[in-house]
Amino acid sequence: MKLLSLILNILWLIFCGIWMALAYTVAALICFVLIITIPFGVASLRIAGFVLWPFGRTTVPKPDAGAGSLIGNVIWIIVAGWWLAIGHLVTSIPLFLSIIGIPFGWANLKMIPISLMPLGREVVSTDEEFGAR
Repeated sequence: MKLLSLILNILWLIFCGIWMALAYTVAALICFVLIITIPFGVASLRIAGFVLWPFGRTTVPKPDAGAGSLIGNVIWIIVAGWWLAIGHLVTSIPLFLSIIGIPFGWANLKMIPISLMPLGREVVSTDEEFGAR
């Protein structure tokens, strides 16, 4: 299974991972300009790493995430989330045009919720059970 994840991640990286990770990195750099938006930049970099190498990993809700994450996600959607969601949508369209790209197109669409609401989530290995920490 790890070999399959490696192959999928390499193909993902070539077809769309690098471009989407760059978009998240640019969003993070913009967020680092103001002190108050630094948590958004940190979340954006965390998701950039996930978008760069997604297979074999997933996101789960943080058990201690509260109202601050909800408020932050609303601000994030307005500031950068919808741009990144559109990026995933636009990237998925050409992937759906080839047989090999269809699974990557679906994977791109599945990343739209995390691009809209990254706060209050953490990236974990799919081998790790939820709550095993």
